[in-house]
Amino acid sequence: MIQDPQLFLRQLFDRAVEVADPMRSLAGFLPEKPKGRLLVIGAGKASARMAEAVEAAWGPCEGLVITRYGYGRPCRGIEIVEAAHPVPDQAGVDATARMLRLVHGLTPEDTVLALISGGASALLCAPATGMTLAEKQQVNAALLVSGAPILAMNTVRKHLSRVKGGQLAAATYPAKLLALIISDVPGDDPAFIGSGPTVGDATSAEDARAILQRWSIAVPDAVLARSGVVRPDDPRLSQTTNVIFAAPAQSLAAAADLAKDHCEVRTLGDRIEGEARDVAREQAAMATSLAAGMGPGDRPILLLSGGELTVTRTGDGVGGPNAEFCLALAIALDAHPQIHALACDTDGVDGAAEVAGALLGPDTLTRGPHAAKALARNDAHTYFARIRSQVVTGPTLTNVNDFRALLILPPS
Repeated sequence: MIQDPQLFLRQLFDRAVEVADPMRSLAGFLPEKPKGRLLVIGAGKASARMAEAVEAAWGPCEGLVITRYGYGRPCRGIEIVEAAHPVPDQAGVDATARMLRLVHGLTPEDTVLALISGGASALLCAPATGMTLAEKQQVNAALLVSGAPILAMNTVRKHLSRVKGGQLAAATYPAKLLALIISDVPGDDPAFIGSGPTVGDATSAEDARAILQRWSIAVPDAVLARSGVVRPDDPRLSQTTNVIFAAPAQSLAAAADLAKDHCEVRTLGDRIEGEARDVAREQAAMATSLAAGMGPGDRPILLLSGGELTVTRTGDGVGGPNAEFCLALAIALDAHPQIHALACDTDGVDGAAEVAGALLGPDTLTRGPHAAKALARNDAHTYFARIRSQVVTGPTLTNVNDFRALLILPPS
């Protein structure tokens, strides 16, 4: 019997994060330490933790990794640089330039280990020829509030960069390159994780241009015309191996395994995309339908899902996809007495807020005023802060995307 539904949901989320911790999951994917020159490079919200795991297995290494402010870890040889996310800054630009210099002039006897995780799109920053950092920041900020799905955003980012879309791997040639990757994108396509710095790219500048037009974001044609993405069959990628060692499906499976003795678990998938409030209404309808068919004494039902939701920002509030999902879900459930839920980002940051997400229950609407107005203003984080239902983890040092759990209890 589940005594405290919200504590139970939080335990499931913590388990999902725990199994994606690079200190638990990375070592098994490392080969024997190379005998020649070894460089460790990388970028992403989990990259410093990944570097820490590498040195735990191999000892001090030479290298440079870029992570988000506050996400650094102690390493004995690998230099950790912190920079801005989700909009890049000069620290990221400078560190990326140093990384490119570091890998310049390598030989076939050298080995590069690249550590890539979500967040690398902003942290690994080398604006395309003819583009300034300020222009890059403006485009990134516009993409983040546009409602465009992550695969579309990262297509654009590749074509506005001198390091993404396989260009980092090409810069290391002819050295051997092993990229260890944590997936934070629906479908786990390595070409879109962190905008694929070590993966050949099949998209075109025309694809990027169409996305920008679809979401009304201006970029000079001259910049897109200089796109340097590396095609998948480029010989400079012949020495590159890309391996995903942690992904959303593994975290959902771990949460399901923890829950299975307490409830019936139904996993809706790890690649759900769409507008947060639309997905919330869909899952609310599913949950209320299941609740209507339950009787006293039935087993609780748990709905798990992952993926990456988006928000088309029209208001002036403080929000994020997971908090917005929870607020829209609470409104759609209308204080349903049998349903509790949690939605959080496994990296501990929902949108631009230093909050992972939120919890909700039957009393969510009665504890806070004007939920519909808060949703209209994209102000879900403020709403949940007022009723003390935010989930605050601090840096989790990993990133396997969103985690959503709806718990449907039998009627009392």
